[in-house]
Amino acid sequence: MQATSQQPEVTVLLTRARAGDSAALGQAYSAVYDELKRAARSQLRRMRDDFQTTALVHEAYLKLGGAQMAAANRNHLLALSARAMRQVLVDNARARKADKRGGGQDALTLSAALGKGEQAAVEVLALDELLSSLSQLDERAAQIVELRYFGGYSEVEVAAMLDISDRTLRRDWRRARAFLLAEMQA
Repeated sequence: MQATSQQPEVTVLLTRARAGDSAALGQAYSAVYDELKRAARSQLRRMRDDFQTTALVHEAYLKLGGAQMAAANRNHLLALSARAMRQVLVDNARARKADKRGGGQDALTLSAALGKGEQAAVEVLALDELLSSLSQLDERAAQIVELRYFGGYSEVEVAAMLDISDRTLRRDWRRARAFLLAEMQA
C-alpha cells in the first residue's frame, strides 16, 4: 500500500465523484491504478493463470460499475476493487469450466491431466465457495482472505484497510486459514 499521504487525495476525489463530478471518479481510480495492477499481478502469479494483469484491473473496474461511487475512502475503494477482481476471476473460472463441459471440445478423459489454466479455475471456484461459507460465519475473516488472496495485500496493509490491529488481523487470518483447510480436507 502506498503512503497515506495519497489517501486524503483519493478520499476528496471520491467525495467529489459522489457530488456529481464524473471526472473525479476516474482520477480516484487512476490514483490507485498502479497499486491495483500490483495486486492483480501478484494474484495472477500465485494462480499461474494466463489472464492478463491489465485486463483483470480493467474488468474489475467495469465490474464495479457505480459501486466505486459508494467508496468512502481509498481503502474502501481498494477493498471494493479486490472483491471485483475476485468476481472477475470466478466468472472466468466458471466460463472455463463450462467450456470444458461442452464448448465444442473433445471430452476430457479420466486419464487427462488438468492444464494450469483449468487447475487455476478449479481452485478459484473452490475458494469462492469456501469464502461464501466463511462469510456466513465470520464476515471480517472472509474479507481478510479476500484482500490477502484476491487483492494480494500484506497483513499490515489489510490491517490498515480494515482499521484493526495487527494482532486482531493475525488471529482472524489464522482462524480463516484453519477453517479453509478443514473444509478443503472434508
